[in-house]
Amino acid sequence: MVNIFEVNETNKMVEQENLDVRTITIGISLLDCIDSDLDKLNEKVYNKITTVAKDLAKVGAEIEADYCIPIVNKRISVTPIAMIGAAACKSPEDYVTLAKTMDRAAAKVGANLIGGYSALVSKGMTTGDEMLIRSIPMALTQTERVCSSVNLASTKTGINMDAVRLMGEILLKVAELSKDRDSVDCMKLVVFCNAPDDNPFMAGAFHGVTEADAIINVGVSGPGIVKTALESVRGESFEVLCETIKKTAFKVTRVGQLVAQEASKRLGIPFGIIDLSLAPTPAIGDSVADILCEIGLEYAGAPGTTAALAMLNDQVKKGGVMASSYVGGLSGAFIPVSEDQGMINSVEAGAITLEKLEAMTCVCSVGLDMIAIPGDTPATTISGMIADEMALGMVNQKTTAARLIPVIGKGVGDTVEFGGLFGYAPIMPVNKYSCADFINREGRIPAPIHSFKN
Repeated sequence: MVNIFEVNETNKMVEQENLDVRTITIGISLLDCIDSDLDKLNEKVYNKITTVAKDLAKVGAEIEADYCIPIVNKRISVTPIAMIGAAACKSPEDYVTLAKTMDRAAAKVGANLIGGYSALVSKGMTTGDEMLIRSIPMALTQTERVCSSVNLASTKTGINMDAVRLMGEILLKVAELSKDRDSVDCMKLVVFCNAPDDNPFMAGAFHGVTEADAIINVGVSGPGIVKTALESVRGESFEVLCETIKKTAFKVTRVGQLVAQEASKRLGIPFGIIDLSLAPTPAIGDSVADILCEIGLEYAGAPGTTAALAMLNDQVKKGGVMASSYVGGLSGAFIPVSEDQGMINSVEAGAITLEKLEAMTCVCSVGLDMIAIPGDTPATTISGMIADEMALGMVNQKTTAARLIPVIGKGVGDTVEFGGLFGYAPIMPVNKYSCADFINREGRIPAPIHSFKN
């Protein structure tokens, strides 16, 4: 039974400490929509999404009203479109029609975002994969809600360096096509190593081919709650610190579990996973960087940052797995620069650099996330930054990602405003030395020796 103390505690977390359920995401399989006729394929995709997700927005609003828990986004993820469109699409432009269909379907059901305009190319690219990747600039700049992801590497297969090189070029094309809006469409594109099949967060959500026909995945968030809890144990030992984080993560995850079960019951769709990620927002007090400062750092990025983040990430997972039997997705601490006021403050103070963010990647759930860089950064340099993130994920057997935003027409010292949950970001300096000869080699980097576990 839930007692009155727990009710009051949850109310306080919502009202004063920025507790929210960041997203209810319906994953939808489109495998049964595959057709060699492009018009029929688009019709099937639209009908499948609008049928399965027809009550998503309504149920989300009902749960918010019934439990007084904010649900920030209602989202959809679908089977990677590169494989869904392979039989029908003969050009990148054909794939763009599917992006527009996804966008119309998401708008029809009231979803904030739809993910799955994706390709999985960690070992090689099919013709369909390459066409989809080359269509990404058109797809993202001609739609409002569509998000795209490409898995470039895995621990089992290595790094597809041909795809890494291509993605550097594609990202600059997205930036150029949306330069009148500060290259904002780059926010809807992320590249992965070891991408999870059940991630509810955008831009990386897609519905894996091993998943059920439809599934409910929920992402919770509570950096402000963790920070407030740690304020009460200032100066205490690491043992007390860890126990406090763990207990707080348990409470936050239980809220997510409740919402997930209610959404599953009301929508008639099976519950998949809870993603435990601490996802910040630009709101004051809702920052992962502020947690690191509460632990004892002057700024995020100071010596000790990686150790503090490793501890935070581990304790969040330990608390979360006790609260739900089905934990998945990314499940860790996000460190996006533009979406976290504390991270922005650290960049502006000169306390954190791209190199330090790479180091932090080794111990948290994502990598170079929402990083604004100068618009004149060469494509090969962007590919080199991506390759570094892929290597960290491959060798450490974990998920890593890069969501970089080369802002055309702006440089170091400028600031770019994205708005809403995306916040704003200072343009960060990039290493000026070339890696072009490395990136322009053909082929792939082999999987590490410790990947051979059969």
